[in-house]
Amino acid sequence: MTAENGKLAQAVILAAPTQEEAQSRARALAAAAVCTAPGRRPCGVCRACRKAAAGIHPDIITVRRLTDDKGKLKREIAVDQIRQMAADAVVLPNEASGKVYIIEEADKMNTQAQNAALKLLEEPPANVSFLLCVTNAALLLPTVRSRCAELRAGAEQASSPDEEADKLSKGYLKALASGDRGELFRWCTASEGIEGRQAAAFVERARDRIADALGGRAERFGLTERQLLEAARLLEQCADYLRVNVGVKHIFGLLAVDSPVGAKKEQDT
Repeated sequence: MTAENGKLAQAVILAAPTQEEAQSRARALAAAAVCTAPGRRPCGVCRACRKAAAGIHPDIITVRRLTDDKGKLKREIAVDQIRQMAADAVVLPNEASGKVYIIEEADKMNTQAQNAALKLLEEPPANVSFLLCVTNAALLLPTVRSRCAELRAGAEQASSPDEEADKLSKGYLKALASGDRGELFRWCTASEGIEGRQAAAFVERARDRIADALGGRAERFGLTERQLLEAARLLEQCADYLRVNVGVKHIFGLLAVDSPVGAKKEQDT
């Protein structure tokens, strides 16, 4: 996972309480990967290390949010940036034995960008590594995370990075299992203040949990197969809405109204 004898895992999520910490760790790993010293790396004195420290090593490439025509940072890393990175990744390195791509604020990749990155992470070019800097790994798609090693730093990262999404998914399923739409409504009202990316992470985690429950790999919370399938279809609809920037309050309003609460009691009678 970490650079050892110049070797670096091909895809690593670097999670830290701040982007500065994550990026600092990424730069150190990238420097170690291109270092030409025979001993401990990065040595800090070889030509490659000096270039890395100056931010001019041609085989350490940084991907970050672009600015608009007014010089303001855009909200997201767009899919075209990831496609450009993918095209560049197949080009041979200039000086080092491999290339390292540092994706700053990787948790700000939009869904299309993450899906494009997923294809690259599944079959990365030889001797190319990708370092994804995040403050909240839960904002990455589960499919992206599953293809990366993960390094966490700092006290704020002591718990699982998808703890919030996991907690929300459990809360949603428990509210469904209660058979009380009032309880579901209260849960949705209490949860609707989260940000769009947090909502997307919750929806993805809830869908994964339902899939595991249907496959017998996770708790069903007393829900029937019919309820789970209906909830899965509703969550898929919510995921589609979030991709086109439908508001989070609308998503939780939809969950409050259309979730299959009470179906279990109807079937049991």
